[in-house]
Amino acid sequence: MPRRSRPSALALLAGGAVLLTGLLAAAPASAHGFTSVVYAEVTAAEDGAVRTELQLEYDLLVVSAADAEHDDPLFQDGTAAFEAGDAAAQAAVLEAHRDSVLAYVGERFTVTAGGETCTPAQVGAITMTQQQDVPYAVLVLEHECEPSGDGHVVASELFGDEEGYVTGTKVVLTYDIDGRSGSAALDASQPSFSTQQSAGERFWEFFHLGAEHLLTGIDHILFLLALIAGSRRLREVVLAATSFTVAHSVTFILAATGVVSVSSAFVEPVIALSIAIVASWHLWQLWRRGDAADELDKKSGPWGLDGAGWLRLGVVFAFGLVHGLGFAGALGIDEPWSWTLLWSLLVFNLGIEAVQLTIIAVLFPILALVRRRAPRVGLWATGALAVSVSIAGLIWFVQRIFGL
Repeated sequence: MPRRSRPSALALLAGGAVLLTGLLAAAPASAHGFTSVVYAEVTAAEDGAVRTELQLEYDLLVVSAADAEHDDPLFQDGTAAFEAGDAAAQAAVLEAHRDSVLAYVGERFTVTAGGETCTPAQVGAITMTQQQDVPYAVLVLEHECEPSGDGHVVASELFGDEEGYVTGTKVVLTYDIDGRSGSAALDASQPSFSTQQSAGERFWEFFHLGAEHLLTGIDHILFLLALIAGSRRLREVVLAATSFTVAHSVTFILAATGVVSVSSAFVEPVIALSIAIVASWHLWQLWRRGDAADELDKKSGPWGLDGAGWLRLGVVFAFGLVHGLGFAGALGIDEPWSWTLLWSLLVFNLGIEAVQLTIIAVLFPILALVRRRAPRVGLWATGALAVSVSIAGLIWFVQRIFGL
């Protein structure tokens, strides 16, 4: 049987450029949009009070707590300290404007007991830390609450969409109060958490958070699209997705529980590079064999994979390990090991997998049908997609390496 002709490199580049324009227009270098994550640890204090340690993104706290016209000294001094990258100066600015900070945070992060709002007070000095190499302010609040047998409700409207700085702020909440401990996730659609919530409600919160993270993480979506485009048969994409899932699940749990720790300065560029490499792999296969299915079948080995297929699985697994570190960084839980924590992590991971399997179940049959009914169209479609994804990954890699 004659070999199918290879697609023109110029034509693939042209088609890929069209897709790439849309991808880059919708996705900044972070590939997760302008979002923020707040970390809150809620515990019981003396005399029925509730103690909360909050970690908030420093620059957002400065602009949100400052005067709306930005002529507030908090904005001016805070911005200067942020641009200088001086953690001590950043903490000093927030300390000098404790009242403004507490007014903002106390109004938007609330604790209620028996339907009554608890009174917040700031405890100790404001300090600085980092989350994924981003400066975070750490402040401790104590909410004085009236005695109640109905548990507590924690609610957050910090860094809301209406402020215009970020979209879709998430609050990762860990708690040990009212005889219960565990984790919860708050956002605009679910802004509050009650210690009286059922296990099913807590399950949904973390499942939803995991699903939403994959859907809003364009870099992970593109990696998955590269896997789909480069898989001719169902068993190929199933094996590739399974390899990716096993790998990222291992590092996700290890990183989220503090067993391993890798800087996002390494993780994020490698994730971008993985996108480019996996997409380019498909382009190399097109060049090598002209996407001839009959030739591929002759070379197949165990499980329908030839040597290049097994090598591809190994590469996918290796990059899956790095993606797992990225998932853990997004969740941001930093707790000692516990069965409750493991449960939360597994549910978060289930949300990721549900979206991943849904994308494969929807797109792969369509692509397989196109390849069967119109081979040349399928060839050009996957080639153009691979070109656009590869270029996007390389651009993000450069941006993340140089902090652009």
